[in-house]
Amino acid sequence: MSELPKTASVVIIGGGVMGASTAYHLACRGYKDILLLEREQFFGTGATGRCAGGIRYQFETEVNIRLSQKSLAMIESLEDEIGQAALVQKCGYLFALTREKDVEAFKRAVKLQRTLGIKTEWLTGDEVRRLAAPCNFPDVIAGSFNAEEGLADPNSIVMGYINAAKRLGATFLTNCSASSIDIDNNQVWRVNTTLGNVETKTVVNCCGPWSADLGNKIGVNTPVSPLRRQWLVTEALPELPEDFPFVIDFAQSLYFHREGNGLLSGMSNPNQIIGADQSIDTDWELKHIEAAVERMPLLSSTGITARQAGLYEMTPDAHPIIGPTPVTGYYLLTGFSGHGFMQGPICGKLMAEILIDGRATTVDVSKLDYQRFAEGRMIQEYNLV
Repeated sequence: MSELPKTASVVIIGGGVMGASTAYHLACRGYKDILLLEREQFFGTGATGRCAGGIRYQFETEVNIRLSQKSLAMIESLEDEIGQAALVQKCGYLFALTREKDVEAFKRAVKLQRTLGIKTEWLTGDEVRRLAAPCNFPDVIAGSFNAEEGLADPNSIVMGYINAAKRLGATFLTNCSASSIDIDNNQVWRVNTTLGNVETKTVVNCCGPWSADLGNKIGVNTPVSPLRRQWLVTEALPELPEDFPFVIDFAQSLYFHREGNGLLSGMSNPNQIIGADQSIDTDWELKHIEAAVERMPLLSSTGITARQAGLYEMTPDAHPIIGPTPVTGYYLLTGFSGHGFMQGPICGKLMAEILIDGRATTVDVSKLDYQRFAEGRMIQEYNLV
């Protein structure tokens, strides 16, 4: 196991997909003495490891669509680049819409997606019912579907980047928590950890739902809040079609996709209280199961083999914060509000561009700066699950 170095050119805090991608892309650009710290025993076991693994283009804002375009291409070509397959499954995302207000919003979103080269299909209610079978959607009005979307494996992507960055000389430590950052004349100069201290002039906060703590200690108010989401996996369902898509009942934030021989299903609790609790809410699970069985009656005859809860890292406008802060040398790559896993590959590259070139060039993310909240420049994303 590596020892904690006394100095580093950059310290990345958080060993999920954002931190791993940032370390790799910095190493690719020739950055030396990169140090990544992960407080857990294994990398990618925080928010990244507890996500459902979805990858999609279907968003409402141009910046999210462009991030997904670049990131999903990187996920698909990961094996060619670093020798680790992302285990992509293109089952397609199907959004089933049962409210008129959602229909109008999704029509606008699909129009924008298509102008940007995304081939999302607009479906009638009958077409949704056929594609979503054996789901029961008597109330569906319309929907959208993209066959190029689907699933990828979080662990494969995280460890692929970490192993590739190690080969390029980066240092990675687990069981090491960053407790505080020392500032001198508004400049980062040291990170204090549970294993000792590291002098550095550059820190990248990739802590996801836990991002606010470090920033708040140095006067950088970070508007990122943890919000619990949970899902379950069923026993085998031989009746489920092999080509069953990732189905989202948008009004209920209820979703289904194949998981092995069974089904993974989750449903967002609209009354979930902000907080870092990752235990299973059994009361909400019962409501979820009732809604799931109503939508897919065959679930009434199967059991649950696994359940999981994790955290979304929510910002006030459901968009991430990417870039510098008022403290020189302290950067944020966080706040992805439930879609960080799929955008992690490109966002690590963008952070490397910001650190080395002074700005991101592969995708224009200037609107996702830290100052937008204080300056009233928030941009809302409608398509959240």
